[in-house]
Amino acid sequence: MSVTERLLANADSYAGRFLEGDRPDPPSTHVAIVSCMDARIDLYGIFGLSGQAHMIRNAGGIITDDVIRSLSISQRNLGTREVILVHHTDCRMLTFTDEAFADQVERDTGVRPTWAAGSFTDLEEDVRKSIAKVRDSPFVLAKDSIRGFVYDVHTGKLTEVYTAT
Repeated sequence: MSVTERLLANADSYAGRFLEGDRPDPPSTHVAIVSCMDARIDLYGIFGLSGQAHMIRNAGGIITDDVIRSLSISQRNLGTREVILVHHTDCRMLTFTDEAFADQVERDTGVRPTWAAGSFTDLEEDVRKSIAKVRDSPFVLAKDSIRGFVYDVHTGKLTEVYTAT
């Protein structure tokens, strides 16, 4: 049995226990969390949630146009008012450059990507830049509570990254 088949069996089991209305819509915490897609980060466990926040994930937790789009929809249509950004130690985005990645993709496919991978060299500095991108976006309405953190994948601890403003 493939991993996908096992996961589908889990989904069938979940549907058997499913209670409609068990998950709030819109999210009852009014929080949107942007994080890396790394499987070591259990956002629901870290924050003690079981579906009460929007989770927006991508490689590196990078603030892309699509993340801003998702935050804008989350705030305008579903009432979120706080944003939490989570980067993490041992992130693979620290191990390459955008140029090297684009070169590899071009070698593999014959096509150079039109998008940047979003690699970075300093976790805390990238969190600060991410906070600034969210804060500076005209599409994000609620800007009073935008906070950034680094999650340590070895200890499970969150450390807040502070900005000058």
